[in-house]
Amino acid sequence: MRGILISCLVFLSGIAAADDWSQWLGSDRSGVWRDSGILEKFPKGGPEILWRLKIGSGYSGPAVSGGRVYVTDRELAKDAQAAGNPFQRGEIPGTESVLCIDSKSGHVIWKHKYSANYTVSYAAGPRATPLVEKDRVFTLGAEGHLFCLKTEDGSVLWEKNLRDYLGQETPTWGYAAAPLIYGELLITMGGGQGSTVLALDKNTGKEVWRALAASEPGYCPPTLIKHGGKDQVIVWHPDAINSLNPVTGKLYWSIPWKLRSGLSVPTPKQDGDHLFFTAFYNGSTMLRLKPNQSTPDVMWQTQQVSEKRTTHLNSIMPTPVLKDGVIYGVCSYGELRCLDQQTGERIWETMAASTKQGRKLRWFNIFLTPYEDRYFLFNEEGNLISARLSPDGYEELDRAKVIEPNGPDMRQRNIVWSHPAYADGSAYIRNDSELIRVSLRK
Repeated sequence: MRGILISCLVFLSGIAAADDWSQWLGSDRSGVWRDSGILEKFPKGGPEILWRLKIGSGYSGPAVSGGRVYVTDRELAKDAQAAGNPFQRGEIPGTESVLCIDSKSGHVIWKHKYSANYTVSYAAGPRATPLVEKDRVFTLGAEGHLFCLKTEDGSVLWEKNLRDYLGQETPTWGYAAAPLIYGELLITMGGGQGSTVLALDKNTGKEVWRALAASEPGYCPPTLIKHGGKDQVIVWHPDAINSLNPVTGKLYWSIPWKLRSGLSVPTPKQDGDHLFFTAFYNGSTMLRLKPNQSTPDVMWQTQQVSEKRTTHLNSIMPTPVLKDGVIYGVCSYGELRCLDQQTGERIWETMAASTKQGRKLRWFNIFLTPYEDRYFLFNEEGNLISARLSPDGYEELDRAKVIEPNGPDMRQRNIVWSHPAYADGSAYIRNDSELIRVSLRK
């Protein structure tokens, strides 16, 4: 009896330590998975798939909160055809949906569907991960449809179409930046002169403030940092890196950085007074923050604009990890790299986490998620990898192909470019036709 009691207490403590993944990069947006009892190596034949659910296409990752999974997808209208060239922009009729799913069974609890004719390049589906707070879920579609829905039944509390509200053309690759909640505010990227970023009352959708002018808003989520005892919202658009007062939208500082093709995408990462940015063409910028919200120093920055002859880190999408004085990230052709935070010097590089052949592929994507003393890596070929990363190198513990890559990119290879959610001892992973729950419990 005593043994059974101890086993039960250990099991319950594991549940208590579990963490939801309620928004982009997890509930605290750190990108770190905090759970207990997670395996290092997979069972023979790979980890167990607990359930599969057929869904539509999309790049948006799932969110997990309170025993429910939220994901957005896209369906073409009857007789509509996707563009043969992913770069092509036109008008493609179809719908977007928000799905609420029972995390245990994989059954759909409710679905909110709405018309969304696409004018974007890469018209495969929504981009932004849902954001769940208490009894509400906030979603942003590729054409700017912003919703606040009841988690109970999916009923609409308020809605706003950002494109129409601001009178702007949809960005080339759609609205992709996951909104941020700060107190009573929902902060989201917008567009146009003076309205590149918006703060709305999260309860009503009413505008509270707008700020910044830029040639285009880019695709990077507004990011909350804390330094010198003050909160700052970092807004990185293709013209500059900016710091704002999250309550008022007042500008603290701005550092010009003109990006090629408007590609401000990966989420900025902070480590103490270091704040790091990486872009596909322009490479990297490392800032040293000051305690009084004055303009940071640029510690180092890539000078050569090239995705082929790279110096530091040129990421297309993956969020880098800053830890113990180094940076781990994925460069333009799938190179997993380790850099020194102080200097940007490359410590090591490997292709082992990318393709089996080890050959370099443009825009190859790997999402890195720290967990305790190791990492889970999910690459665009549908492989889930358990590995250790350190300044000494890359140590792969195990890998398994868990889902089929079935979304085409412009290089005509099949890809999956959706960040997994890690919660409930599992990875929730989607491609362009299904959402799965993968058990990672010991």
